[in-house]
Amino acid sequence: MTQQMPHVQLTAMPTEHLINELQSFGVRLADPRNGGISRRGGAGPSDHTPFTIDGSTVMVPVHNAPAFESPYLVERPDAAGRSRISRNGIVLADVSFPLRPKFYELSTADGIPYSKIATLHGRDVLATTVLQTCIRYQSRTKTCQFCAIGQSLAAGRTVERKTPAQLAEVAKAAVELDGIRHMVMTTGTPRTSDRGAAILAESAAAVKAAVDLPIQTQCEPPDDFAWFGRMKDAGVDALGMHLEVIGADVRQRIMPGKAQVSIDDYFEAFAAAVPVFGRGQVSTYILAGLGDEPAQILATSQRLIDIGVYPFVVPFVPIAGTPLESHPTPPPSFMHDILRPLADMLRAGDLRASDIKAGCGKCGACSALSTYERRAIA
Repeated sequence: MTQQMPHVQLTAMPTEHLINELQSFGVRLADPRNGGISRRGGAGPSDHTPFTIDGSTVMVPVHNAPAFESPYLVERPDAAGRSRISRNGIVLADVSFPLRPKFYELSTADGIPYSKIATLHGRDVLATTVLQTCIRYQSRTKTCQFCAIGQSLAAGRTVERKTPAQLAEVAKAAVELDGIRHMVMTTGTPRTSDRGAAILAESAAAVKAAVDLPIQTQCEPPDDFAWFGRMKDAGVDALGMHLEVIGADVRQRIMPGKAQVSIDDYFEAFAAAVPVFGRGQVSTYILAGLGDEPAQILATSQRLIDIGVYPFVVPFVPIAGTPLESHPTPPPSFMHDILRPLADMLRAGDLRASDIKAGCGKCGACSALSTYERRAIA
């Protein structure tokens, strides 16, 4: 019989504040070998593990330098993935880790482990980087300074190019075995002028032919906006085009290659994409804490909301092995000063994370924003 852990009420700290704290400071694992489904390197949230706290699933750093010195400690989870989080010996809350997905135990028809094709993100999201290389990653004078897209490939934890057939096979199994509810397909930027839209479209079409699964694709703005319609026709439900940072000087310093695609270029692409995918189904990732001031992030967010783009603002988290591995995460108060008014702005603009069909904004695990949204509605 499984021993039941005593239920612990949350501290007086509101959930959204606690999430800000955890994403800023990370957590120490009492047993580093048992940290749930954690990831090292690669695209997307890396050096993190997901767990659920007070009904919200969050991605929390566990493998980077701040986490090793965090005041927050998570106990070794039991067989059901249940654990507790404490600070200075005081237990603050129950948490639960997702169990290892069943689809991770399988391999493709050509012998590649499914976990090298796509991985579990958050609680119920299947995520993949279709092309695990990027024209901007090859040179330190062009690369995004926060990016670790090549790390998991170099370590042999993934493959460079996932074929449409492989993605369809894995997606179908993930839905049937683990209840996956939506999928994120991102890509490194290829040398082609469509900036990855073509391989995303063919990948989405293959997945949709195999299983009914909402899909978000993520790429830089393509040269020809007709690609938005082509992706939509291929089965893409939502689109992410990620600004990352906003100020011209910050963009040039943090991502000198990607900065060649201007903010104006992005907004032109946003304006073209929203009528195709629908209001709220186009989103952008904004990394807070890399030099943009809260007022600047909020002003840009309002501009995005006005045209129907969901601004998913997340705290910057350093990844080991990148040029920014020693850059500090923003303090919790910094995120609070952005996310609290942003939630009100989203409500006024009638945009909600819960209405997004698929993708990072819908998952919400990399930021406390959706928790602030629920607080604003309540």
